[in-house]
Amino acid sequence: MKRILRHIFRAALLAAVAAGMGACVLGPKYRSPDLALPDRLTDERPGNDSLLFADMQWWEVYSDTTLRALITATLEHNRDMRIAAERVEELAQLRRINNAAMLPQIGGTLAADREWENYGGDDPDVGSEFDAKLTFAWELDLWGNLRWARRKGIAEYLESVETQRALQMTLIAEVAQAYYELSALDNELTIVRRTLATRQEGVRQAKIRFEGGLTSETSYQQSQVELASTATLVPELERKVAAKENEIALLAGRYPGPIERSSLDNAMKLPQELPVGLPSELLLRRPDVRAAEQALIAANAAVGMAYTDRFPRIRLTGAYGLEGDAIESILRSPYGLLAGTLTTPLFSFNAKRAKYRAQQHAYEQACARYEKKVLTVFGEVNDAIVGYNSARRACVLKRNLEQASRKYVELARLQYINGVINYLDVLDAQRHYFDAQIGLSNAIRDEYIALVRLYKALGGGWNTPLGADGPTQGRPEEAPRLSADREGDER
Repeated sequence: MKRILRHIFRAALLAAVAAGMGACVLGPKYRSPDLALPDRLTDERPGNDSLLFADMQWWEVYSDTTLRALITATLEHNRDMRIAAERVEELAQLRRINNAAMLPQIGGTLAADREWENYGGDDPDVGSEFDAKLTFAWELDLWGNLRWARRKGIAEYLESVETQRALQMTLIAEVAQAYYELSALDNELTIVRRTLATRQEGVRQAKIRFEGGLTSETSYQQSQVELASTATLVPELERKVAAKENEIALLAGRYPGPIERSSLDNAMKLPQELPVGLPSELLLRRPDVRAAEQALIAANAAVGMAYTDRFPRIRLTGAYGLEGDAIESILRSPYGLLAGTLTTPLFSFNAKRAKYRAQQHAYEQACARYEKKVLTVFGEVNDAIVGYNSARRACVLKRNLEQASRKYVELARLQYINGVINYLDVLDAQRHYFDAQIGLSNAIRDEYIALVRLYKALGGGWNTPLGADGPTQGRPEEAPRLSADREGDER
């Protein structure tokens, strides 16, 4: 027994020395690409004390309580969010497999067998064997292959987390945009129906004046044409409203049906200035950019795995327990085994080298994708900033046009009653006023949507907890602090 324990002690000492040797990780260390970021996202220079627009939570940006409830329901029931959440959990479990591969694998066996042998047919031999053993196996990570695999698993897990956050950011923007579009369609339908009532009254008055001999039949027929033309707009708008409701229902994980909403508030004050921050802050806020970098880190780890796979591997195996030819004597029959296996590639016909070079090219692809993602994001931000400023200016001009057109209609109606102008001039003024109302409604919608797109482009709500947590929740939790390239076993 003492001899066996001495062997086990020596094996443990050997494993400790090997583990110390394994602190060296061979392979290319990850370095973030030099992106040569621009100095500013916009020409405006916000004050240092101003809150960055993207740092606001989504329920602070979207003040409509109905919209906030709809976003919360979407984050809770959307099927894509559910798929993304399950993907995160899947990779979390796979990451544990990589962690476990670095530790000794301990097991146990219980076995009993009875063997009959009769070589030549003259001397039969019958034997029995009973085993009760504790086994272990441990691959010594001399060059860092297992640690590269662990880092790759962590990077893939973090990529899935950031992808889920990016999906949440996108869903919030899609629901808000669809909601504003639906409210704008309601407002447009209201304008059309109000105009339709005005047209009906115009037809009635034109008929009275025609039958009384005050005007020609041309004015009467023209009023009917305008009435019919306006009426044709109602069915198409009702179809668009139903389609937009179904779109929102799908996002919210519901079956098609009516969607509760508020009217488009024309008087709502949007922020005059939106501090957008610095380029480096944008890269930290956008979860899709962070996901692309985690994919790059995983690709770098794959290069390290392919590089270290070309070196020898050592695997220790052992067993300790009881082994005997009879049950009654097995307790007096200790058994111990310690074995080491060295596996090294000799002739693979450059297969491992080709795999390593292939992973290097895969890393370069991931690097190019990451750089492209950064360029795309900066383009989205620039477009969103320009779009928001343009939408604000257009909304002011459309409002001025609507007010002028309304006054024009009032004057034209009075002049027509007094016989100063004919009915065609009244219809022309009404057409201008109708177009101006629709234009103002669309301009207000575009201003809201431009705000939604700017908030999304800046990574708005990047620090919002994953899931359906809303304005009733406390301080948002931060992203996981795992790192795939900075760990205790740094090279």
